[in-house]
Amino acid sequence: MRGSFLNLFVVISGAIAITSCNGKQQNAASAEVEVPVETARLGNGEIVKHYPASIEGVVTIEVRSQVSGYLNKIHVDEGDLVKAGQVLFTIDSRSYAEQYNNTNAAVQVAKASLANAKIELGRRKELVSNKIVSDLQAQQAQASYDGAAAALAQAQAAAQSAKINLDYCTIKAPVSGYIGRIQYRLGSVISAANALQLTVLSDVHNINAYFSMSENDFITFQNTHKGANIEEKIKGAAPVKLQLSDGSYYNLDGKIDAIDGQFDKSTGSVSCRAVFSNPNGVLRDGNTGKIVIAKEFRDALLLPIVSTFTVQDKVYLYSIKDGKMVQIPLETDGKSGNNYIVTSGVAPGDSYIVSGFERLQPGTPVKALKNKVIGQK
Repeated sequence: MRGSFLNLFVVISGAIAITSCNGKQQNAASAEVEVPVETARLGNGEIVKHYPASIEGVVTIEVRSQVSGYLNKIHVDEGDLVKAGQVLFTIDSRSYAEQYNNTNAAVQVAKASLANAKIELGRRKELVSNKIVSDLQAQQAQASYDGAAAALAQAQAAAQSAKINLDYCTIKAPVSGYIGRIQYRLGSVISAANALQLTVLSDVHNINAYFSMSENDFITFQNTHKGANIEEKIKGAAPVKLQLSDGSYYNLDGKIDAIDGQFDKSTGSVSCRAVFSNPNGVLRDGNTGKIVIAKEFRDALLLPIVSTFTVQDKVYLYSIKDGKMVQIPLETDGKSGNNYIVTSGVAPGDSYIVSGFERLQPGTPVKALKNKVIGQK
């Protein structure tokens, strides 16, 4: 009886064990999470980068007076477009006119003295030739003549200087451009020593947009464009766009025409300049905006940004390996629309989990949704 009981116990225990193992296998199978997958493919993309820029006219000139005096007349208004040579300001010129008249009179006196010295020199030379006076007197006459000639040259120089000062009383535009703020009013005492300029004149038929490029972006710029040196690479660079402060785009493309010779150690960036034509004067000196540079990629590996996740500036992707979810680090060149342009981590044809991984951990048993592979034909 006891042996039969033991045999029955063994049979029941074995049945329980078999049932338990089958249950674990069924639970393990049911624990697999179905996730949608996609196949990595090649495509065309574009990375657009924005760089804050400050805008300046190709020529920005401080208009200052070269002489002192009262501001007698203002011929322009702030914001006016003026042409080179146009009169901008007039300084009271009466004292300078008198100085010019005095120096002109001194020139006439010097000319008369030179004429007398010339007559005397000729007379002495004739007396010497007739042996009436000694040669010494002729030499003295020559010295007087030379002194009179020098005095005339000095008087003419003083007259020319006075004429220059008189002309400085009429201040003209050195270049064509727009008048900035006028710092003085009629009757103000103007001097070359004044700290403030009369105004600023900006030639903006072309404008320069200055921006800074990081070291990595500069290396990318060099690697992207052909040329034996940076000058050739700049010439071969594609046009750039200017985004204005309100978010709109300037209607004309620009061209990078200069890059600084050294990096700023404090910022790790290099200063660049792009030039834009400004025929209608839409842009003004002091405007701000952003330089927009686009880089095209052909047959690049594109992955949706929503199918990735970021940890401490590193981008990762989830895939399936041996029935489990694995985490894959990616290297990217940047964003193109809603995609990353991937340079390493996955290859064309590799599968990846599209979504549903937010609450899962690496190592979780997963399987692809049957007949629901995204993009499958």
